[in-house]
Amino acid sequence: MASLITNGGSSLTTPLQEMLQADEIVPGAAPSYQLCKTIYNYHPLGKKLVDSPIMMAQSQKREISIPDGPEDRVKEAFAKEWERIGADKHIANTMRLARIYGIASLALLVEGEDNDKPLDLSKLSDKKISFNEFDPLNTAGSLVLNLQPNAMDFMKHTDIVVSGKRYHRSRSVVILNEDPIYLEYTTSAYGYVGRSSFQRALFPLKSFLQSLSTDDMVTRKAGVLIAKLQSPGSIIDNMMSKLFGQKRALIQESQTDNVISVGLEEAIETLNLQNLDGAYGQARKNILENIAAANDMPAKLLNSETFAEGFGEGTEDAKNVARYIDRVRVEMRPLYDFFDQIVMHRAWNEEFYKTIQADFPDYKKIPYSRAFYDWVNSFAAIWPNLLTEPDSEKIKVDETKLKAIISAVEVFAPMLDPDNKARMVQWAAENLNENKLLFQSPLELDIEDLKSFVPAQPLEEPSEPKPFAAQDSQRGSGRLRSLSERDSLNASQTGKVLSLSAPAK
Repeated sequence: MASLITNGGSSLTTPLQEMLQADEIVPGAAPSYQLCKTIYNYHPLGKKLVDSPIMMAQSQKREISIPDGPEDRVKEAFAKEWERIGADKHIANTMRLARIYGIASLALLVEGEDNDKPLDLSKLSDKKISFNEFDPLNTAGSLVLNLQPNAMDFMKHTDIVVSGKRYHRSRSVVILNEDPIYLEYTTSAYGYVGRSSFQRALFPLKSFLQSLSTDDMVTRKAGVLIAKLQSPGSIIDNMMSKLFGQKRALIQESQTDNVISVGLEEAIETLNLQNLDGAYGQARKNILENIAAANDMPAKLLNSETFAEGFGEGTEDAKNVARYIDRVRVEMRPLYDFFDQIVMHRAWNEEFYKTIQADFPDYKKIPYSRAFYDWVNSFAAIWPNLLTEPDSEKIKVDETKLKAIISAVEVFAPMLDPDNKARMVQWAAENLNENKLLFQSPLELDIEDLKSFVPAQPLEEPSEPKPFAAQDSQRGSGRLRSLSERDSLNASQTGKVLSLSAPAK
Protein backbone atom coordinates (compact mmCIF):
# COMPACT_ATOMS: atom_id res chain seq x y z
CA MET A 1 0.00 0.00 0.00
CA ALA A 2 1.44 3.33 -1.03
CA SER A 3 2.11 5.87 1.69
CA LEU A 4 0.17 9.13 1.56
CA ILE A 5 1.00 12.72 2.40
CA THR A 6 -1.63 14.65 4.33
CA ASN A 7 -2.18 18.20 3.05
CA GLY A 8 -4.96 20.17 4.71
CA GLY A 9 -6.88 17.01 5.62
CA SER A 10 -6.68 15.51 2.09
CA SER A 11 -4.43 12.62 1.15
CA LEU A 12 -2.11 13.10 -1.85
CA THR A 13 0.43 10.74 -3.33
CA THR A 14 3.92 12.09 -3.93
CA PRO A 15 5.07 12.98 -7.48
CA LEU A 16 7.49 10.05 -7.51
CA GLN A 17 4.73 7.64 -6.48
CA GLU A 18 2.61 8.94 -9.33
CA MET A 19 5.49 8.19 -11.67
CA LEU A 20 6.05 4.75 -10.14
CA GLN A 21 2.40 3.79 -10.45
CA ALA A 22 1.99 5.22 -13.99
CA ASP A 23 1.25 2.27 -16.26
CA GLU A 24 1.62 4.58 -19.27
CA ILE A 25 5.40 4.73 -18.78
CA VAL A 26 6.63 1.94 -21.04
CA PRO A 27 9.74 1.62 -23.22
CA GLY A 28 9.54 4.38 -25.87
CA ALA A 29 7.21 6.66 -23.89
CA ALA A 30 7.97 10.40 -24.14
CA PRO A 31 8.04 12.53 -20.97
CA SER A 32 5.83 15.59 -20.72
CA TYR A 33 6.96 19.04 -19.57
CA GLN A 34 5.60 18.40 -16.07
CA LEU A 35 7.14 14.93 -15.84
CA CYS A 36 10.58 16.30 -16.77
CA LYS A 37 10.23 18.87 -14.02
CA THR A 38 9.18 16.16 -11.55
CA ILE A 39 12.13 13.93 -12.42
CA TYR A 40 14.63 16.74 -11.99
CA ASN A 41 13.14 17.94 -8.69
CA TYR A 42 12.40 14.60 -7.00
CA HIS A 43 14.12 11.67 -8.71
CA PRO A 44 17.42 10.69 -7.01
CA LEU A 45 19.18 10.61 -10.39
CA GLY A 46 17.39 13.57 -12.00
CA LYS A 47 19.72 16.34 -10.88
CA LYS A 48 22.83 14.21 -11.27
CA LEU A 49 21.92 13.25 -14.83
CA VAL A 50 21.51 16.91 -15.77
CA ASP A 51 23.98 18.86 -13.65
CA SER A 52 26.99 16.55 -13.30
CA PRO A 53 28.31 17.08 -16.87
CA ILE A 54 27.80 20.85 -16.61
CA MET A 55 29.58 21.07 -13.25
CA MET A 56 32.50 19.00 -14.51
CA ALA A 57 32.77 21.10 -17.67
CA GLN A 58 32.92 24.31 -15.60
CA SER A 59 35.19 22.88 -12.92
CA GLN A 60 38.14 24.45 -14.76
CA LYS A 61 38.53 28.02 -15.92
CA ARG A 62 39.28 28.79 -19.54
CA GLU A 63 42.85 29.87 -20.30
CA ILE A 64 42.55 33.40 -21.71
CA SER A 65 45.31 34.87 -23.89
CA ILE A 66 45.43 38.30 -25.58
CA PRO A 67 48.95 38.62 -27.04
CA ASP A 68 48.33 41.85 -29.01
CA GLY A 69 48.16 44.12 -26.00
CA PRO A 70 49.12 44.57 -22.33
CA GLU A 71 47.95 41.05 -21.64
CA ASP A 72 47.88 41.01 -17.84
CA ARG A 73 45.89 44.23 -17.52
CA VAL A 74 43.44 43.34 -20.27
CA LYS A 75 42.91 39.82 -18.93
CA GLU A 76 42.34 41.15 -15.41
CA ALA A 77 39.66 43.60 -16.61
CA PHE A 78 37.95 40.83 -18.60
CA ALA A 79 37.94 38.43 -15.63
CA LYS A 80 36.51 41.04 -13.23
CA GLU A 81 33.61 41.89 -15.54
CA TRP A 82 32.96 38.19 -16.21
CA GLU A 83 32.61 37.54 -12.49
CA ARG A 84 30.60 40.71 -11.87
CA ILE A 85 27.78 39.79 -14.27
CA GLY A 86 27.82 36.11 -13.16
CA ALA A 87 28.38 34.70 -16.63
CA ASP A 88 29.21 31.16 -15.46
CA LYS A 89 25.97 30.91 -13.48
CA HIS A 90 23.80 32.09 -16.39
CA ILE A 91 25.51 29.65 -18.75
CA ALA A 92 24.97 26.76 -16.33
CA ASN A 93 21.29 27.65 -15.84
CA THR A 94 20.64 27.78 -19.59
CA MET A 95 22.38 24.45 -20.19
CA ARG A 96 20.44 22.93 -17.28
CA LEU A 97 17.06 23.92 -18.74
CA ALA A 98 18.08 22.65 -22.17
CA ARG A 99 19.03 19.25 -20.77
CA ILE A 100 15.83 19.01 -18.72
CA TYR A 101 13.32 19.93 -21.44
CA GLY A 102 15.23 19.75 -24.75
CA ILE A 103 15.51 23.49 -25.46
CA ALA A 104 16.21 26.70 -23.51
CA SER A 105 16.93 30.36 -24.24
CA LEU A 106 19.08 33.09 -22.74
CA ALA A 107 18.19 36.75 -23.31
CA LEU A 108 19.96 40.04 -22.59
CA LEU A 109 17.85 42.90 -21.26
CA VAL A 110 19.19 46.47 -21.38
CA GLU A 111 17.52 49.17 -19.33
CA GLY A 112 15.88 51.80 -21.53
CA GLU A 113 16.12 49.80 -24.79
CA ASP A 114 13.51 47.86 -26.74
CA ASN A 115 14.14 44.14 -26.77
CA ASP A 116 13.03 43.75 -30.39
CA LYS A 117 15.74 46.13 -31.71
CA PRO A 118 19.24 44.97 -32.73
CA LEU A 119 21.80 45.17 -29.93
CA ASP A 120 24.47 47.90 -30.18
CA LEU A 121 27.45 46.49 -28.31
CA SER A 122 29.42 49.74 -28.51
CA LYS A 123 26.88 51.48 -26.23
CA LEU A 124 26.73 48.71 -23.67
CA SER A 125 29.57 49.72 -21.35
CA ASP A 126 27.63 52.16 -19.15
CA LYS A 127 24.17 50.56 -19.35
CA LYS A 128 22.39 48.55 -16.68
CA ILE A 129 21.90 45.02 -18.00
CA SER A 130 20.29 41.77 -16.88
CA PHE A 131 20.13 38.19 -18.16
CA ASN A 132 17.07 35.92 -18.10
CA GLU A 133 16.88 32.20 -18.80
CA PHE A 134 13.67 30.87 -20.38
CA ASP A 135 12.37 27.29 -20.50
CA PRO A 136 10.06 25.98 -23.29
CA LEU A 137 6.91 27.04 -21.45
CA ASN A 138 8.11 30.67 -21.43
CA THR A 139 8.81 30.62 -25.18
CA ALA A 140 6.00 28.28 -26.22
CA GLY A 141 4.84 28.94 -29.78
CA SER A 142 7.92 30.88 -30.92
CA LEU A 143 10.36 27.94 -31.09
CA VAL A 144 8.27 25.31 -32.88
CA LEU A 145 10.64 25.72 -35.90
CA ASN A 146 9.70 25.96 -39.57
CA LEU A 147 8.98 22.60 -41.22
CA GLN A 148 8.92 23.89 -44.84
CA PRO A 149 11.87 22.13 -46.53
CA ASN A 150 12.45 24.96 -49.04
CA ALA A 151 12.41 27.77 -46.47
CA MET A 152 15.58 29.63 -45.49
CA ASP A 153 14.86 29.02 -41.80
CA PHE A 154 13.99 25.33 -42.23
CA MET A 155 14.45 23.65 -38.82
CA LYS A 156 16.23 26.77 -37.53
CA HIS A 157 15.31 29.01 -34.63
CA THR A 158 14.93 32.78 -35.07
CA ASP A 159 13.67 35.43 -32.64
CA ILE A 160 12.06 34.28 -29.41
CA VAL A 161 8.79 35.61 -28.00
CA VAL A 162 8.10 35.61 -24.24
CA SER A 163 4.62 36.63 -23.04
CA GLY A 164 4.06 38.56 -26.27
CA LYS A 165 7.42 40.38 -26.07
CA ARG A 166 9.83 39.71 -28.93
CA TYR A 167 13.60 39.49 -28.40
CA HIS A 168 15.85 40.25 -31.33
CA ARG A 169 18.18 37.45 -32.28
CA SER A 170 21.24 39.58 -31.40
CA ARG A 171 19.95 39.74 -27.81
CA SER A 172 19.29 36.03 -27.28
CA VAL A 173 20.86 32.59 -27.58
CA VAL A 174 18.87 29.38 -28.07
CA ILE A 175 20.39 26.07 -26.92
CA LEU A 176 19.03 22.71 -28.11
CA ASN A 177 19.83 19.46 -26.38
CA GLU A 178 20.56 17.35 -29.48
CA ASP A 179 19.54 18.41 -32.99
CA PRO A 180 15.90 18.42 -34.10
CA ILE A 181 14.45 15.57 -36.18
CA TYR A 182 12.03 16.33 -39.02
CA LEU A 183 8.40 15.78 -37.98
CA GLU A 184 9.45 14.51 -34.55
CA TYR A 185 7.51 16.52 -31.98
CA THR A 186 9.07 16.91 -28.53
CA THR A 187 6.34 17.00 -25.91
CA SER A 188 8.48 18.46 -23.14
CA ALA A 189 9.72 21.30 -25.38
CA TYR A 190 6.48 22.15 -27.19
CA GLY A 191 8.02 21.97 -30.66
CA TYR A 192 9.97 20.08 -33.27
CA VAL A 193 13.21 20.74 -31.47
CA GLY A 194 15.75 18.85 -29.34
CA ARG A 195 15.04 16.19 -26.75
CA SER A 196 15.15 15.98 -22.98
CA SER A 197 17.92 14.02 -21.27
CA PHE A 198 15.13 11.97 -19.66
CA GLN A 199 13.38 10.94 -22.88
CA ARG A 200 15.32 7.78 -23.76
CA ALA A 201 15.96 7.00 -20.09
CA LEU A 202 12.36 7.36 -18.91
CA PHE A 203 11.59 3.64 -18.45
CA PRO A 204 14.85 2.76 -16.61
CA LEU A 205 14.31 5.84 -14.45
CA LYS A 206 10.98 4.35 -13.43
CA SER A 207 12.68 0.98 -12.80
CA PHE A 208 15.17 2.70 -10.53
CA LEU A 209 12.30 3.75 -8.29
CA GLN A 210 11.47 0.05 -7.86
CA SER A 211 14.97 -0.46 -6.54
CA LEU A 212 14.32 2.22 -3.94
CA SER A 213 11.30 0.25 -2.71
CA THR A 214 13.48 -2.85 -2.53
CA ASP A 215 16.09 -0.98 -0.53
CA ASP A 216 13.42 0.15 1.90
CA MET A 217 12.06 -3.39 2.26
CA VAL A 218 15.51 -4.88 2.87
CA THR A 219 16.28 -2.23 5.47
CA ARG A 220 13.05 -2.92 7.34
CA LYS A 221 13.39 -6.71 7.13
CA ALA A 222 17.11 -6.96 7.88
CA GLY A 223 16.51 -6.63 11.66
CA VAL A 224 13.86 -9.33 11.88
CA LEU A 225 14.66 -12.12 14.42
CA ILE A 226 13.25 -15.60 13.93
CA ALA A 227 12.86 -17.64 17.13
CA LYS A 228 12.65 -21.38 16.52
CA LEU A 229 10.87 -22.59 19.67
CA GLN A 230 9.86 -26.14 20.45
CA SER A 231 6.12 -26.76 19.96
CA PRO A 232 4.35 -27.51 23.25
CA GLY A 233 1.86 -29.89 21.71
CA SER A 234 -1.54 -29.85 20.10
CA ILE A 235 -3.31 -28.38 23.15
CA ILE A 236 -1.93 -25.16 24.68
CA ASP A 237 -3.39 -23.88 27.85
CA ASN A 238 -3.11 -20.33 29.17
CA MET A 239 0.04 -21.06 31.16
CA MET A 240 1.96 -22.30 28.09
CA SER A 241 0.77 -19.33 26.02
CA LYS A 242 2.07 -16.92 28.65
CA LEU A 243 5.39 -18.82 28.78
CA PHE A 244 5.96 -18.55 25.01
CA GLY A 245 4.91 -14.89 25.10
CA GLN A 246 7.48 -14.18 27.81
CA LYS A 247 10.18 -15.88 25.72
CA ARG A 248 9.39 -13.73 22.67
CA ALA A 249 9.35 -10.58 24.78
CA LEU A 250 12.67 -11.54 26.33
CA ILE A 251 14.21 -12.04 22.88
CA GLN A 252 12.84 -8.72 21.66
CA GLU A 253 14.22 -6.78 24.64
CA SER A 254 17.59 -8.51 24.78
CA GLN A 255 20.60 -6.27 24.07
CA THR A 256 24.36 -6.42 24.20
CA ASP A 257 25.71 -7.88 27.47
CA ASN A 258 22.35 -9.57 28.18
CA VAL A 259 22.13 -13.34 28.71
CA ILE A 260 19.09 -15.31 27.59
CA SER A 261 18.48 -19.03 27.71
CA VAL A 262 16.78 -21.22 25.10
CA GLY A 263 16.16 -24.92 24.91
CA LEU A 264 18.60 -27.40 23.37
CA GLU A 265 16.39 -27.85 20.33
CA GLU A 266 15.51 -24.16 20.02
CA ALA A 267 17.39 -21.50 17.97
CA ILE A 268 17.30 -17.77 17.23
CA GLU A 269 18.24 -16.58 13.72
CA THR A 270 17.93 -13.51 11.47
CA LEU A 271 16.00 -13.36 8.23
CA ASN A 272 18.09 -14.87 5.43
CA LEU A 273 18.52 -12.21 2.69
CA GLN A 274 21.68 -13.63 1.14
CA ASN A 275 20.02 -14.68 -2.12
CA LEU A 276 18.91 -11.07 -2.64
CA ASP A 277 22.39 -9.69 -3.17
CA GLY A 278 23.30 -11.32 -6.48
CA ALA A 279 20.15 -10.78 -8.53
CA TYR A 280 19.19 -7.43 -6.98
CA GLY A 281 22.72 -5.99 -7.15
CA GLN A 282 23.11 -6.94 -10.81
CA ALA A 283 19.68 -5.58 -11.70
CA ARG A 284 20.42 -2.23 -10.06
CA LYS A 285 23.75 -1.98 -11.88
CA ASN A 286 22.07 -2.73 -15.20
CA ILE A 287 19.47 -0.02 -14.56
CA LEU A 288 22.18 2.59 -13.96
CA GLU A 289 24.06 1.52 -17.09
CA ASN A 290 20.87 1.70 -19.15
CA ILE A 291 20.20 5.25 -17.94
CA ALA A 292 23.78 6.26 -18.78
CA ALA A 293 23.62 4.59 -22.20
CA ALA A 294 20.37 6.43 -22.98
CA ASN A 295 22.33 9.70 -22.65
CA ASP A 296 25.56 8.44 -24.22
CA MET A 297 27.46 9.24 -21.04
CA PRO A 298 29.96 7.14 -19.03
CA ALA A 299 28.21 5.07 -16.39
CA LYS A 300 30.78 6.11 -13.77
CA LEU A 301 29.17 9.54 -13.65
CA LEU A 302 25.96 7.92 -12.36
CA ASN A 303 27.02 5.02 -10.19
CA SER A 304 29.49 7.14 -8.16
CA GLU A 305 32.33 4.67 -8.58
CA THR A 306 35.77 6.11 -7.93
CA PHE A 307 38.45 6.04 -10.60
CA ALA A 308 41.10 3.40 -9.95
CA GLU A 309 43.98 5.72 -10.92
CA GLY A 310 42.37 9.15 -11.07
CA PHE A 311 42.27 11.69 -13.89
CA GLY A 312 46.00 12.38 -13.72
CA GLU A 313 46.91 8.80 -14.63
CA GLY A 314 45.02 8.82 -17.93
CA THR A 315 43.18 5.52 -17.54
CA GLU A 316 40.60 4.48 -20.12
CA ASP A 317 37.69 5.31 -17.81
CA ALA A 318 39.12 8.77 -17.19
CA LYS A 319 39.70 9.28 -20.93
CA ASN A 320 36.09 8.36 -21.71
CA VAL A 321 34.81 10.86 -19.17
CA ALA A 322 37.19 13.54 -20.49
CA ARG A 323 35.98 13.00 -24.06
CA TYR A 324 32.37 13.26 -22.93
CA ILE A 325 33.03 16.50 -21.04
CA ASP A 326 34.79 17.92 -24.11
CA ARG A 327 31.58 17.36 -26.10
CA VAL A 328 29.60 19.16 -23.42
CA ARG A 329 32.00 22.11 -23.65
CA VAL A 330 31.44 22.25 -27.41
CA GLU A 331 27.68 22.44 -26.81
CA MET A 332 28.27 25.34 -24.39
CA ARG A 333 30.37 27.32 -26.89
CA PRO A 334 27.53 29.53 -28.28
CA LEU A 335 26.79 30.76 -24.76
CA TYR A 336 30.44 31.53 -24.06
CA ASP A 337 30.81 33.35 -27.39
CA PHE A 338 27.73 35.42 -26.55
CA PHE A 339 29.10 36.44 -23.16
CA ASP A 340 32.62 37.03 -24.51
CA GLN A 341 31.38 39.79 -26.82
CA ILE A 342 29.38 41.45 -24.05
CA VAL A 343 32.19 41.28 -21.49
CA MET A 344 34.77 42.64 -23.97
CA HIS A 345 32.73 45.76 -24.71
CA ARG A 346 31.97 46.40 -21.04
CA ALA A 347 35.44 45.65 -19.65
CA TRP A 348 37.57 47.28 -22.37
CA ASN A 349 35.66 50.57 -22.56
CA GLU A 350 37.11 53.99 -23.28
CA GLU A 351 37.63 54.81 -19.59
CA PHE A 352 39.70 51.67 -19.19
CA TYR A 353 41.68 52.53 -22.33
CA LYS A 354 42.65 55.91 -20.85
CA THR A 355 44.35 54.10 -17.97
CA ILE A 356 46.19 51.92 -20.49
CA GLN A 357 47.40 55.01 -22.37
CA ALA A 358 48.60 56.55 -19.11
CA ASP A 359 50.59 53.46 -18.12
CA PHE A 360 51.79 52.43 -21.60
CA PRO A 361 53.06 55.41 -23.65
CA ASP A 362 53.07 53.37 -26.88
CA TYR A 363 49.24 53.44 -26.88
CA LYS A 364 48.99 57.25 -26.75
CA LYS A 365 49.17 57.46 -30.54
CA ILE A 366 46.81 54.52 -31.14
CA PRO A 367 43.06 55.27 -31.29
CA TYR A 368 40.71 53.37 -29.02
CA SER A 369 38.83 51.55 -31.79
CA ARG A 370 42.00 50.19 -33.33
CA ALA A 371 43.40 48.95 -30.02
CA PHE A 372 40.05 47.42 -29.05
CA TYR A 373 39.71 45.37 -32.21
CA ASP A 374 43.35 44.33 -32.03
CA TRP A 375 42.59 42.86 -28.60
CA VAL A 376 39.37 41.26 -29.85
CA ASN A 377 41.06 39.66 -32.86
CA SER A 378 43.89 38.25 -30.74
CA PHE A 379 41.54 37.02 -27.98
CA ALA A 380 41.71 33.27 -27.44
CA ALA A 381 40.01 31.14 -24.76
CA ILE A 382 41.02 27.49 -24.51
CA TRP A 383 39.70 24.88 -22.12
CA PRO A 384 42.48 23.11 -20.19
CA ASN A 385 42.77 19.38 -20.53
CA LEU A 386 40.64 17.54 -17.98
CA LEU A 387 43.39 14.91 -17.73
CA THR A 388 45.81 17.10 -15.76
CA GLU A 389 49.42 15.97 -15.36
CA PRO A 390 51.52 16.39 -12.20
CA ASP A 391 54.01 19.30 -12.12
CA SER A 392 56.95 16.92 -12.43
CA GLU A 393 55.69 15.72 -15.81
CA LYS A 394 54.87 19.26 -16.94
CA ILE A 395 58.42 20.36 -16.16
CA LYS A 396 59.80 17.57 -18.35
CA VAL A 397 57.62 18.77 -21.21
CA ASP A 398 58.77 22.38 -20.72
CA GLU A 399 62.41 21.29 -20.66
CA THR A 400 61.94 19.52 -23.99
CA LYS A 401 60.35 22.65 -25.46
CA LEU A 402 63.24 24.77 -24.13
CA LYS A 403 65.83 22.54 -25.81
CA ALA A 404 63.89 22.72 -29.08
CA ILE A 405 63.82 26.56 -28.92
CA ILE A 406 67.55 26.77 -28.25
CA SER A 407 68.33 24.34 -31.08
CA ALA A 408 66.19 26.32 -33.55
CA VAL A 409 67.95 29.59 -32.66
CA GLU A 410 71.41 28.03 -32.90
CA VAL A 411 70.66 26.59 -36.35
CA PHE A 412 68.89 29.52 -38.03
CA ALA A 413 70.39 32.62 -36.34
CA PRO A 414 73.79 32.49 -38.15
CA MET A 415 72.02 32.44 -41.54
CA LEU A 416 69.72 35.45 -40.92
CA ASP A 417 70.13 39.17 -41.51
CA PRO A 418 69.76 41.54 -38.50
CA ASP A 419 66.00 42.14 -39.00
CA ASN A 420 65.11 38.47 -39.24
CA LYS A 421 67.55 37.62 -36.48
CA ALA A 422 65.68 40.07 -34.22
CA ARG A 423 62.37 38.42 -35.15
CA MET A 424 63.92 35.04 -34.36
CA VAL A 425 64.97 36.27 -30.90
CA GLN A 426 61.50 37.74 -30.34
CA TRP A 427 59.91 34.39 -31.25
CA ALA A 428 62.23 32.60 -28.82
CA ALA A 429 61.41 35.09 -26.04
CA GLU A 430 57.65 34.70 -26.54
CA ASN A 431 57.93 30.92 -26.35
CA LEU A 432 60.16 31.12 -23.28
CA ASN A 433 57.57 33.29 -21.55
CA GLU A 434 55.01 30.51 -22.02
CA ASN A 435 57.02 28.24 -19.71
CA LYS A 436 55.53 29.49 -16.45
CA LEU A 437 56.89 26.55 -14.45
CA LEU A 438 60.51 27.17 -15.47
CA PHE A 439 60.51 30.98 -15.67
CA GLN A 440 58.31 32.99 -13.33
CA SER A 441 59.40 36.40 -14.67
CA PRO A 442 58.87 37.17 -18.37
CA LEU A 443 61.76 37.98 -20.69
CA GLU A 444 61.30 41.46 -22.18
CA LEU A 445 63.51 42.62 -25.07
CA ASP A 446 63.62 45.80 -27.15
CA ILE A 447 63.35 44.39 -30.65
CA GLU A 448 64.03 47.72 -32.41
CA ASP A 449 67.35 48.15 -30.58
CA LEU A 450 68.17 44.53 -31.29
CA LYS A 451 67.78 45.09 -35.05
CA SER A 452 70.41 47.87 -35.06
CA PHE A 453 72.74 46.20 -32.58
CA VAL A 454 76.20 45.29 -33.94
CA PRO A 455 77.94 42.74 -31.76
CA ALA A 456 81.55 43.44 -30.82
CA GLN A 457 84.26 41.61 -32.78
CA PRO A 458 85.61 38.68 -30.84
CA LEU A 459 89.15 39.03 -29.53
CA GLU A 460 92.02 36.95 -30.86
CA GLU A 461 91.91 33.54 -29.38
CA PRO A 462 94.72 33.06 -26.80
CA SER A 463 97.52 30.59 -27.53
CA GLU A 464 98.12 27.50 -25.54
CA PRO A 465 99.62 28.42 -22.15
CA LYS A 466 103.14 27.26 -21.26
CA PRO A 467 103.77 24.79 -18.45
CA PHE A 468 103.97 26.24 -15.00
CA ALA A 469 107.70 25.26 -14.61
CA ALA A 470 108.67 27.20 -17.74
CA GLN A 471 106.70 30.21 -16.58
CA ASP A 472 108.46 30.17 -13.20
CA SER A 473 111.92 29.91 -14.82
CA GLN A 474 111.12 32.83 -17.13
CA ARG A 475 109.99 34.92 -14.20
CA GLY A 476 113.21 34.05 -12.29
CA SER A 477 115.52 34.89 -15.19
CA GLY A 478 113.63 38.11 -15.76
CA ARG A 479 114.29 39.16 -12.20
CA LEU A 480 118.03 38.41 -12.59
CA ARG A 481 118.21 40.45 -15.81
CA SER A 482 116.53 43.40 -14.20
CA LEU A 483 118.99 43.30 -11.28
CA SER A 484 122.07 43.14 -13.53
CA GLU A 485 120.81 46.05 -15.64
CA ARG A 486 120.25 48.12 -12.50
CA ASP A 487 123.84 47.42 -11.30
CA SER A 488 125.20 48.41 -14.70
CA LEU A 489 123.40 51.71 -14.59
CA ASN A 490 124.73 52.41 -11.12
CA ALA A 491 128.30 51.58 -12.26
CA SER A 492 128.03 53.87 -15.28
CA GLN A 493 127.41 56.77 -12.94
CA THR A 494 130.84 56.23 -11.31
CA GLY A 495 132.63 56.43 -14.67
CA LYS A 496 133.00 52.74 -15.28
CA VAL A 497 132.15 51.15 -18.58
CA LEU A 498 130.40 47.84 -18.50
CA SER A 499 129.15 45.68 -21.32
CA LEU A 500 125.73 44.06 -21.09
CA SER A 501 125.38 40.78 -22.79
CA ALA A 502 122.09 39.50 -24.12
CA PRO A 503 120.42 36.89 -21.94
CA ALA A 504 120.79 33.34 -22.98
CA LYS A 505 117.81 31.88 -24.81
